[in-house]
Amino acid sequence: MKVLVVGSGGREHTIVWKLRKEEKVDKIYCAPGNAGISKLADIVDIKDNDIEGLLNFAKKENIDLTIVGPEVPLVLGIVDEFEKKGLKIFGPNKECSQLEGSKVFSKNFMIRHNIPTAKYKEYTDINEAKKNIGMYGYPVVIKADGLAAGKGVIIAQNENEAVSALEEIMENKKFGDSGNKVVVEEFLEGIETSILAFVDGETIVPMVSAKDHKKVFDNEKGPNTGGMGTFSPSNIYDEKLEKEIREKVLKPILEGLKKDKLEYKGVLFIGLMITNDGAKVLEFNVRFGDPETQVVLTRLETDLVDIIDSILNKRLSDIDIKWSEGKTVCVILTSGGYPDNYEKGKVIKIGDLDEDILLFHSGTRLEGNNILTNGGRVIGVTAKGKTLEEATKKVYENIDKIYFDKVHYRKDIGIR
Repeated sequence: MKVLVVGSGGREHTIVWKLRKEEKVDKIYCAPGNAGISKLADIVDIKDNDIEGLLNFAKKENIDLTIVGPEVPLVLGIVDEFEKKGLKIFGPNKECSQLEGSKVFSKNFMIRHNIPTAKYKEYTDINEAKKNIGMYGYPVVIKADGLAAGKGVIIAQNENEAVSALEEIMENKKFGDSGNKVVVEEFLEGIETSILAFVDGETIVPMVSAKDHKKVFDNEKGPNTGGMGTFSPSNIYDEKLEKEIREKVLKPILEGLKKDKLEYKGVLFIGLMITNDGAKVLEFNVRFGDPETQVVLTRLETDLVDIIDSILNKRLSDIDIKWSEGKTVCVILTSGGYPDNYEKGKVIKIGDLDEDILLFHSGTRLEGNNILTNGGRVIGVTAKGKTLEEATKKVYENIDKIYFDKVHYRKDIGIR
């Protein structure tokens, strides 16, 4: 079969890497791809938000299956457009994608269906928001309603920071129109973890757990990013917690989708905070997480195309999904200055890495024979091990063999 993967990040590189191992897949295209993906798939020069361009390409090349990686095309309705033309595509439709596309939509969904989450209030008027900003005490969480590439969440430690955050989002339009509306939430204390799940509208099947590190600096310091590293399984995800999440989170999510007549087919990412009062949902993403995918899909033994086929045909309950034992760790190398101002176009030099090290490119491009940086998050260095310590040791022993000007990475991913 011929598969088109839409996207250009580490998530898409991992998906392509997985597909290359599957016998049913004969040909892989990736639009727009990156330097790393170009070694595994044919790169197509079409942006991931060019729905018409992607649709025309899929028709012209008789693509059997399109897999959508990033959130933007999903929120724009790529699935609806492909399905209208009878093309097979994997991802939730435009209406379901509002679970990520609008923080207000997702919070209302959680409250409506008794899914545990933080208390919140939504605002379109900045003066009203400023007046009530201290209602949950401090710290307080302020979120741009719409998409903001994983950076639209600000944790304000006091009133001055909170007011400044509101002005940045709502007046200065730091995240564009995504900040026309904000959600103000109580700050939840606890340990953050996440679950990716396959969903076919009738069944929800959680994948193996992962722990993501959002803060840019060691010891969870600095601003939020799209993710600085992950490991799987999460070190706090035991049988007791798994049972609680199945009953109090996954079950009401599935029931809520059915009640709201949301025909959800795809991957659902559930960000969680494990508090003293139990697990609470921080956010939904309507696709594979990045960089969670790098540590989760590398443990998936069942063919991804078989799982996708079962979801598209509402037969997810019939498939036995198998995962490898052991641990995986991914550390992200970023451009200096990320997540704020950073430079692109730096030459990346990669030395002789150990055989079992996987490099998943996030923001890279080819120029002649050179691989250049092309984003804030540049490369994910991933390794497996029998223990978390072994996998972590492998990653950090090989990171020094990769260099570009002003490279930055956290030195505590996977280290307890």
